Amino acid sequence: MTQHRHTNRPWVLAALMLFMLLAAMDVTIVSTAVPQIVSDLGDFSLFTWVFSIYLLTQTVTIPIYGKLSDLYGRKPILIYGSLLFLAGSAACAMAWNMPSLIVFRGLQGLGAGAIMATVNTLAGDLYSLEERGRVQGFLSSVWGMAAISGPLLGGTFVVYLSWHWIFLVNLPIGALAIGLLIFCLHESVTPKSHKIDYLGSMAILAAVGTLIFALMQGGTAWPWLSGISMGVFILALILMVLAVWSQKRAAEPILPSWLWHNKALVGANLCMVGMGFVVMVPSAYLPTFTQSVFSLGAIASGFVLAAISLGWPTASTISAHLYLRIGFRHTALFGSILICLATGGFLLLPMNAAIGWIVADQILLGAGFGLLSTPLLVGAQSSVPWQQRGVVTGANMFSRFLGQSLGVAIFGTLFNASLSQQLASAPAALAAHLPAQIDEIINTLQQPQLTEEAALYLRHSVFNATQHLYLGLLLVSLLTLLLVLRLPRYFDEHARDPRSVAAQQKS
Repeated sequence: MTQHRHTNRPWVLAALMLFMLLAAMDVTIVSTAVPQIVSDLGDFSLFTWVFSIYLLTQTVTIPIYGKLSDLYGRKPILIYGSLLFLAGSAACAMAWNMPSLIVFRGLQGLGAGAIMATVNTLAGDLYSLEERGRVQGFLSSVWGMAAISGPLLGGTFVVYLSWHWIFLVNLPIGALAIGLLIFCLHESVTPKSHKIDYLGSMAILAAVGTLIFALMQGGTAWPWLSGISMGVFILALILMVLAVWSQKRAAEPILPSWLWHNKALVGANLCMVGMGFVVMVPSAYLPTFTQSVFSLGAIASGFVLAAISLGWPTASTISAHLYLRIGFRHTALFGSILICLATGGFLLLPMNAAIGWIVADQILLGAGFGLLSTPLLVGAQSSVPWQQRGVVTGANMFSRFLGQSLGVAIFGTLFNASLSQQLASAPAALAAHLPAQIDEIINTLQQPQLTEEAALYLRHSVFNATQHLYLGLLLVSLLTLLLVLRLPRYFDEHARDPRSVAAQQKS
């Protein structure tokens, strides 16, 4: 267990923020530079894999790292994962085509899983219930800083250097974070022989990976109802059964059965799946939307995306005051309502709306994320002892990123299908000026010889496809709201409300 009296908490928090910056800035920088990467490497239809493979490898490893951090301590797992992330970053900078970039992004994701699992677990170890909302606000604020610095650096690198530097910038940040962690965090974990659940780990990796692969390729590489599509889904189902069986027989399972018997934890994790769906769409598609429809540059479109990270940390900090007074569920309920308002509000915006309305909608969406995610994470952490906190935090983060992975797969298919349908149904007079494949839409819009009518049709097509995405997000948001309403009022049956948990910690 972490020994707080030997640990320099301010410097460790600084290290945790730097680690979080690696993960946060990686998303905003890459999103901003997508058009330039596609222009250089080609294969626009594959670009969703740049996000999905990263999320996939990150997601499937989060529960494994969470369990390992309970067994061996947070510090060694976080250092190992960070080194793997930095190796993947260096490899991404050397990618020569889209397939190689996708492979190296997968390596990055393997390291990012350790970062996302252990950073939040360490925050729960080092700070009391009353402090965790404020600390989550600090960690969430990193997304705000990344949302500003990421697009700024990404745009600068794209314009003045090359997109390769969006990955190389991770190296000095990661080295500083690792150095702070080594010298400022001191853990004392009792040595003990453990039985690593290798079979369960591999089964979870294979099951989730196969499911995401089936969703990504369905409707794109092959028809949904084709034999190969059904075969991959059946394989995913078999692997899931194997994963469940392996967890029941394992001495120290990665996802122990008590996780699924706790109604509050199950409900919170399902809500995180829903939030993950909603989080990923703006990150993956909003820069392309603003650059294509509003003709914004890479830096300006990045700042529009940044707005989501302005409301998030502020709401996370406020949530601490709320959940100590009205409970975790009611605080999360406020957040889910704001998310519904934001996703529904986007659908009401016309194509010629002022860009400021999109920024305001992003801020509202970020506030909803902060009020939903923080009380559910803190509530889950507060309901278990140190020896189970890594598993609980890992399951919470796993659920969120599983939602993001599924969201990218499902909504990516929806986006591509919508664009393909609109290109196929274009008026005959415009057909000669339009690209034959969706891969070529961005490059076509950048061509000076493109006619005004053709450019307007392409912008309308991207606008309509994005509207379809947000309609799906609204439905997911409403479902998440219903899940929050079914949560028990308190997470810990022994501590009737968060205030009593805080009192126990003080004593």
